[in-house]
Amino acid sequence: MIDIKVPTVGESISEVTLLKWVKKDGDYVERDEVIAELESEKATFEVNAEKAGVLKRGAQEGDTLNIGDVLATIDETAAKPEGAPASNGAAAPAKKEEPKAAPAEAKAASQAPVTSVPNDVKATPVAAAIIADKKVDPKSVTPTGYQGKIVKDDVLAALSNPGKVTGGKALFNRDQRREKMSQLRKTISRRLVEAKNTTAMLTTFNEVDMSRIMEIRTKYKDKFKESHGVNLGFMSFFAKAAAIALTEWPAVNAYIDGDQLVYHDYVDISIAVSTPRGLTVPVIRNVESLSMADIEKKVIELAGKARDNKLSMEELQGGTFTITNGGVFGSLMSTPIINLPQSAILGMHKIQERPMAINGQVVIKPMMYLAVSYDHRIIDGRESVSFLVRVKELLENPELLLFGKDPVKTLLEL
Repeated sequence: MIDIKVPTVGESISEVTLLKWVKKDGDYVERDEVIAELESEKATFEVNAEKAGVLKRGAQEGDTLNIGDVLATIDETAAKPEGAPASNGAAAPAKKEEPKAAPAEAKAASQAPVTSVPNDVKATPVAAAIIADKKVDPKSVTPTGYQGKIVKDDVLAALSNPGKVTGGKALFNRDQRREKMSQLRKTISRRLVEAKNTTAMLTTFNEVDMSRIMEIRTKYKDKFKESHGVNLGFMSFFAKAAAIALTEWPAVNAYIDGDQLVYHDYVDISIAVSTPRGLTVPVIRNVESLSMADIEKKVIELAGKARDNKLSMEELQGGTFTITNGGVFGSLMSTPIINLPQSAILGMHKIQERPMAINGQVVIKPMMYLAVSYDHRIIDGRESVSFLVRVKELLENPELLLFGKDPVKTLLEL
């Protein structure tokens, strides 16, 4: 028998949570095949079989395990089942479930294609047909199907109780439920409180006219995607603007280490990404040296890994400055919390058309509020405000992003 132990995942990490078993008890697994997913306070990672053989689980999903604990054992002397591929241990349970009509129908419905509803709404064909026929707003329906799909009963419940929350729950119910906090959520909680308690945090606000950036995206989005294979988003503009401003105001890109100030001659920007399990902040290295396309590619890569829980420890560590975008959720204004040990964070928000006074005339402009939260112990008011004003200038005049200076002034050596 071979013991599969919880591996060491970092110097400061002493325990992990068993997030999910990929293989079932009694499955035959091949060497290096993934058998389980574990979650530490910083990331999730996979555990592989060290030998081929029959798996015997030693823990339950949700259990908290210490580094070095036995997660499972593998009987390497067991014979591989004949005529069946490895890890085919699910075949027998599947046969037992076949007579049960309801689960089979639910499974079939969950795998059915989505029709007759907006692309961002998942529904079974029957549910979609009722939504289309009765002109039901999908947002008023609480999905209860597999992976968040709307099923027939969800739509019927919404029709029976218009304007009332249903989702398979009884009206006026007062049920409660308790869930164990994940390691990631515990870490987020601890770090947020630590940031509040150990920094002299202050927030300064400004607003930016997004007209020029939106015009550039509209004009060049097709050609940009054709040339680089990625969409031209807002994050590359903000990351590039922040990188230029950070080099001009180095205190915003620094942090306190004991009684010393640590300054960085490079810009590693952490991008806040919301995932089902909580907030993660993967890092884009040397943003000051990347092109717009390089930044967009990295954002997509890291965001995808974050959602799939595939981020490595290296991709989560470091970072000299953070950008968070609450605008994707509809936030108009907020005060972001510093991502320790960094000293500042830039908050993007929703773009909203507002009347602005331009040269004595009222003009409708697409505006975005910007917020910079900073540690007043290292960054003075002048530096934080000047940094944000510089970011605003770079975003409202995107040609400055090329090398940070006005081309005409550079020509005239002004």
